[in-house]
Amino acid sequence: MKAFLIMLLVLPFVSFASEALSNERSVTESFFNDEPVVDKKVTDKSAKDPVVEGQVAKDSAAKDKATDEMVKSETASNEILQAVQIYSQDELLDLIKNNKHLERVKDDRCQLNRDIVDRAVKLKIPAYQFLYGDMLAWGVCFERNAELGIFYIRKSSEQGLIPAIEQLGRYYQVGRFVQKDQEKAYLLIYRAASLGNLSAQLNLVQMNLDDIGSPYDFENSYRWLHHAIIADQKQHAEAADLLAKLAQRMSPKLVKKAKRKAY
Repeated sequence: MKAFLIMLLVLPFVSFASEALSNERSVTESFFNDEPVVDKKVTDKSAKDPVVEGQVAKDSAAKDKATDEMVKSETASNEILQAVQIYSQDELLDLIKNNKHLERVKDDRCQLNRDIVDRAVKLKIPAYQFLYGDMLAWGVCFERNAELGIFYIRKSSEQGLIPAIEQLGRYYQVGRFVQKDQEKAYLLIYRAASLGNLSAQLNLVQMNLDDIGSPYDFENSYRWLHHAIIADQKQHAEAADLLAKLAQRMSPKLVKKAKRKAY
């Protein structure tokens, strides 16, 4: 009986010691195998706990989202920082001719602002003076400053840039940015037309039909538009209609003379 009681008292201590020895062996093996020591009971409990599983899922989703946003941000930054080459003189003149210059600088995300300013203000290149002036006048890539914008457009026209002369004439014609002045408008448009600007040539004939200018100018107005090369069919038809109307105000001899001599 005493032996049985002793076994009952000793048995829990033996079981505890065996479990402790087993845990110690696991710790030792984990240490030498570079594996983390994990309480198997806690791990099993956590794996079955829906709260823990939910938190893990949330953390994983948040990490994936943060990674996606970082990748998108880096991609956008790379697109923004992609180098944009400064426009050549011929390229810029072609953009101005087709009235695409402001659209182009916006498409280039205003990255060339400093280069444009340097070429307009320091180097005084007429095409860049016009571009900078138009950007200021319309508030494209710069804070809007119509007064300074017209200043640079005027500087460009003084250097003989034909689109600047024509545009400044239209501004005076309609009173945009400046006070309406038909006399100044006519002089500028007449000059641009004489230099071969099609828009000015069309406008000049229309101004003559509106009794602006002198009848002595009819011959030149007719000549310049009659000998203009017009690829666009709509403009071609418009020119033919304007010439027919102007011819009615001219003598047949004068019309014949204007047709014979280009310039």
